[in-house]
Amino acid sequence: MSPFATIRLWRATILGIVLITILVTLIWHRQQPLSLRGAVLVQDSDPRKQAPIANVEVSADSDLSPHPVTSDSSGLFVLPLWKRIRRGHPIVLHLRHPQYRPLDLNDFVQDGLYVVHLVPLTNQATPQNQPLERITNVRVRFTVEAMTELNVGSEAKTFEIQNKGNVPCKGHPPCSPDGRWKAAQALGSLDAGPGRAFRDARVSCIAGPCPFTRIESDDFLKGGQTITVSARDWSDTATFLLEAEVSRLMVSATEHWSYPVIFGNGLSFTLPADAESVSMEADLDGQTIIFPLGPSISLSWANCDSETRDKAHVYHCALKPGYRFN
Repeated sequence: MSPFATIRLWRATILGIVLITILVTLIWHRQQPLSLRGAVLVQDSDPRKQAPIANVEVSADSDLSPHPVTSDSSGLFVLPLWKRIRRGHPIVLHLRHPQYRPLDLNDFVQDGLYVVHLVPLTNQATPQNQPLERITNVRVRFTVEAMTELNVGSEAKTFEIQNKGNVPCKGHPPCSPDGRWKAAQALGSLDAGPGRAFRDARVSCIAGPCPFTRIESDDFLKGGQTITVSARDWSDTATFLLEAEVSRLMVSATEHWSYPVIFGNGLSFTLPADAESVSMEADLDGQTIIFPLGPSISLSWANCDSETRDKAHVYHCALKPGYRFN
C-alpha cells in the first residue's frame, strides 16, 4: 500500500471514530432523565418585594415525575422527570404552600429556567373584628468573638440587576456561567467615612430568582473604608443586599446590632458566619419583646427561615396574619 493510501486510510479511521463518539454521546444525552429547575418567589409588582419562598411543594402528575420536591430557602427547586419525558412534552406544575394560594402552572417541558410567583394568603383582607398588631423598631443583636475593633453600628444598601430571563446569550457577554443565557451585571458599594472601616461585609440576593445569580467579586470581604461588590444575574430582575459592620480603630465590645431591610410584609437580613447568641428584638404595640434565634426560628408574629450562603447566614421572615409593620 502506498504512503498516500495509508494516510487516507488513517484519516478515514480517525473521522469514523470521531463520528461514532459524537453519535454515542448524543444517544447517551437523550437517554438521561431531565429535571426542571426553577425559583419560587412572592408575587409583587415591586421586584424588591419578590422574596424567595422556602418549603413550597412542587410536583407534577405521577406519570411525569417520580416524586414531589420542596423549594429551599433561596426558592430553588429541581423537579426530576421520568426518563421517557422529553422537551416539548406538556406538563402541569402543582405548587402548594399553606401560606400562599395554590397554583397549577400549565407549561411544556423546556430547557429554560422556571420563575414562578405565588400570591400570599396574608394579602387577603383581615376581618374588622381582628385588629392588626403593629411591629416596630425591629433589630437583631448578636455577638462575634475575638473582635479587636469597636463596632459603632452597621450599614446596609440594596442594589438591583435588571434583566430578562430565558434570553439566549449567543456569545455576547455577559452570559450565564454555562454561556447559554443573556446576563446582566451591577455593582454595589458602601463608604464608611473617614476614620472608619467596614468589617464582616456580606452580600446576598434577597429578592428575585436568586438561584440564577452569582457574586462575581469577593474583594469586599477584605473590608476597608470603601467596599464594592459585583454580581451577575442571568434570569429576571434580582435584588441584592450589601451589609457590613462599621468599626472604629479602638477597643470594641463584642455585641453587635443589625437592622433588617423591610419590604412590604417581609424582612431580610444577613449575619456573619461566626455570629453567636443571635436574638431579634421588636416592639409589639409599644412593648419590647426579645426573641432568641436558635437553630429553630420561632416568632409569634412572623414565619422565618435561614440558610448559610456566601459566607453569611441569610434570614428571611414574612409576617403572619394579624400583624403589620408600622
